[in-house]
Amino acid sequence: MSSYEQLAADAVAKIDGAGDLDSLEALRPTLLGKKAPISAAKKDLGSLEPDQRKEAGQAINAARQAVEAAFAARHADLASTARAVALEAERLDLTEFQKPSDAGHLHLITQARDRLEDVFVGMGYTVAEGPEVETAWYNFEALNIPEWHPARGSFDTIFVNLGEPEEVMLRSHTSPVQIRTMENQEPPIYIIAPGRTFRTDTADATHLPAFNQLEGLVIDKGITMGDLAGTIDEFVHTFFGAEVNTRLRPSYFPFTEPSAEFDISLPDGSWLELGGCGMVHPNVLRNCGIDPEIWQGFAFGFGIDRLAVMRYQLDDIRELVNNDVRFLRQF
Repeated sequence: MSSYEQLAADAVAKIDGAGDLDSLEALRPTLLGKKAPISAAKKDLGSLEPDQRKEAGQAINAARQAVEAAFAARHADLASTARAVALEAERLDLTEFQKPSDAGHLHLITQARDRLEDVFVGMGYTVAEGPEVETAWYNFEALNIPEWHPARGSFDTIFVNLGEPEEVMLRSHTSPVQIRTMENQEPPIYIIAPGRTFRTDTADATHLPAFNQLEGLVIDKGITMGDLAGTIDEFVHTFFGAEVNTRLRPSYFPFTEPSAEFDISLPDGSWLELGGCGMVHPNVLRNCGIDPEIWQGFAFGFGIDRLAVMRYQLDDIRELVNNDVRFLRQF
C-alpha cells in the first residue's frame, strides 16, 4: 500500500513543479495515461488474494484520485496566472481620452421631466406613452371634441397629409395617451402621460410650436374633485416646496366637467396659472367603453417646458431650445 501512496506523492511533486500549462499538459500521459505507473499497478491486482485485491484496488483508486485532484488544482492556478498575464499585456491606457471638463449632462427639459415622473411615480402613478402622430378620433373626437365643436379651432392643429380615409395630425396634447390607455386597460387607472406635442404657435418668450406636456389621469370608484385638489396640492408641494400654495378657478374644457385652472402662489403674493384640470367627462368615459355610473375620474395637464421656466426663473422659454452651451452648462 505504501508503494501506491509513494506513486501518488511522486506524481503530485511533478505536477507542482510544472511552470506553465504546456509543461503540465505534457505530464498528463505519463501521470494519468494508460501507461502511467498508477494505471499499470492495476495489472498486478490479479496476482493477489481476494481480500488483498480489494484493499489494493481501493488504495490505487485513492492514489489516482489524489493525482487527478492535484492536476486539476494546478491547471486552474496556471490558467488563472496565464489569464492575468494576457490581460495585463492587452491593457490599454485610456487616460489621454478622458475629458472630464467636457462631460455632458441631461438637458434641462429632460431633468424636469425625470423629476416630475419621480414625483408622480412616488404617488403611485405609472408612466404611459403614445405616438406623436394621431388620428382625429384620438386627438379630438374621443375627447368630446367633434368636428363642429368651436374648441377644436383653438388647438391650432398641424395636419399631416396622408390622404384618405382618416384625418391625421401631430398631436396637440398628450390626451390621446389617456384614450388609448382607457381603451386597453381596465380600471382602476393611475397614469401620467409625458411627451412632446405640437401646435402652430409662433415661437416667442412664452410659446413654442413644439413643446413638452405632462398629463395625468385617474379612473377609479368614488373619485371626486377633492381627490383632484389634493393630488395637485401634493404635487406642487413636492416639486416647488411646501411654502407654495395652490388654488382652483372655474374654467371650461370639453373633455372634463366640471373643469378648472390651477394656479400656484408666487413670493410677491400674486398667482401664476400652471395648467388645466377637471373631472373626466362622462362622454369621454363612454367613448372608451367605461361606464360613468360605476367609474369616475379626474385629469390634469401642464407644460413641462413652462414648469422648468417657472422653477428656474427663466426670462425666455426659447432658451430651452436654442442649444446655447453657455446657458445649458448652468443646469
